[in-house]
Amino acid sequence: MITSLRSAGVPAANSSASAPVSVPATGPHPPSAHPHYDRLIEAVRHLPPLRMAVVHPCSDVSLLAATEAASLGLIEPVLIGPAGKVSEAAAAAGVDLARFTLFDVPHSHAAAEMAVAMALKGSVDAVMKGSLHTDELMGAVVRREGGLRTGRRISHCFVMDVPGYAQPLVISDAAINIEPTLEEKVDIVQNAIDLAHALRLPEVRVALLSSMETVNPKVPSTMDAAALCKMADRGQITGAVLDGPLAMDNAIDPEAARIKGIVSPVAGKANVLIVPDLDAGNMLAKSLSFLAQAYAAGVVLGAKVPIVLTSRADSRAARLASCALASMLAQARRAGLIKAVG
Repeated sequence: MITSLRSAGVPAANSSASAPVSVPATGPHPPSAHPHYDRLIEAVRHLPPLRMAVVHPCSDVSLLAATEAASLGLIEPVLIGPAGKVSEAAAAAGVDLARFTLFDVPHSHAAAEMAVAMALKGSVDAVMKGSLHTDELMGAVVRREGGLRTGRRISHCFVMDVPGYAQPLVISDAAINIEPTLEEKVDIVQNAIDLAHALRLPEVRVALLSSMETVNPKVPSTMDAAALCKMADRGQITGAVLDGPLAMDNAIDPEAARIKGIVSPVAGKANVLIVPDLDAGNMLAKSLSFLAQAYAAGVVLGAKVPIVLTSRADSRAARLASCALASMLAQARRAGLIKAVG
């Protein structure tokens, strides 16, 4: 059964365009410490709200992520989940569901299936994970029949706002591909480049990370990095300048690159970091979050629509920025700035 609880529309994206952006923060991180996220959210406030399926929003945290993004005009949430559980979460969070549309389904699997079906039909422009396991949602997304696959490998990108760092850092893949092959890394790199263009970075500089900056046949990540650079030279990867292998220090620190004698348009100033495997990416992203007080917004690319994978540990500002990322991707695809979301 489908229950409609919508009685009023979401405010237009430009209804408060003259008002300053207020990005809620949790913990010790004031909004001013993360200017990249402030600019990211401000950049999409003039766009129409992105119609986003919110899958199984049965916790106060997941429901607040959607409703706060809606209050800023970033998205128009379409809630999909068991009506009773969603109502309980709304009561706990102090959210008035009367403003939104709720599709009542029996369980999380059904919610994921409905969200994917709506995305295929064009009823929604993006998908956001609520309080269900990532595997449940992504299982419906990657299904060969009726899923959201494209010709691209699906991958995940974090956009890190690191206090004191002059630019946002795109990190991929730290969430989906465990030990990607060289062929899969081609798509991972191209997806990350597409996201960087959607973010309108003036120049996309991709560092292919390893534990060292020299090619060593005994270290597979260095061989993959060298191959990917040559593939970019041959036009198999486009839209960015690539270099690798690079160690983390000489990828982002100019002095480290100078000391190592690395002359490169990427070394010391990379804004896209491609990690060798999921373990390395996950540890890098979490180290930046918990030791450097960085915020980590994230989005899945390579599917037919952007997919936001929120985590219970995400800050509220990171959740809002993740919605902004999805909006920028959708807009870039419409404007032809990138070939496709995936």
